[in-house]
Amino acid sequence: MPTVGDQLKAAREAQRLTVTQVADMTKIRSDHIRAIDSGNYDVFSAPVYIRGFVRTYATALKLDTNLILAQLNAELAEGGAQILPAFQAPTAGGALDTAMYHISKTSRRSLFPVLLVVLAVGLAAAGVYHLNHRVVQHPLAGLSAGLYDGASTSGETLPLPKH
Repeated sequence: MPTVGDQLKAAREAQRLTVTQVADMTKIRSDHIRAIDSGNYDVFSAPVYIRGFVRTYATALKLDTNLILAQLNAELAEGGAQILPAFQAPTAGGALDTAMYHISKTSRRSLFPVLLVVLAVGLAAAGVYHLNHRVVQHPLAGLSAGLYDGASTSGETLPLPKH
């Protein structure tokens, strides 16, 4: 049975596409396409990149991606590479782990309005708490009896203006 790289290369050549044309179609670098064609997966830093590039490459050539990816998984397992699942559900963890998992799955466009609403509700709750729990004081509390200390020995409380 031919390898994934052999199948992709044969399909590309059957459609009379060059490596450069496939690279332009898929936005995958041409050296990565050549590495996939030759089965040289050591060029990639992680198996997840291999899976993504092979999926994109197979889709561009209109091949059965599920079949190609299943065979790729078998080839990588034989080679000793660890295949990561596409999505991994959170393990039994706390509420923070679950919340972070769901936040990581949402798009940033839908996350911004939610954060804005949470911030507005938090500010409103803090304002209500502040209004209900502040200490009510008399406005003149804390003022001393003598605000003006005049230096008079004659017993006058205010000095008279001099003409």
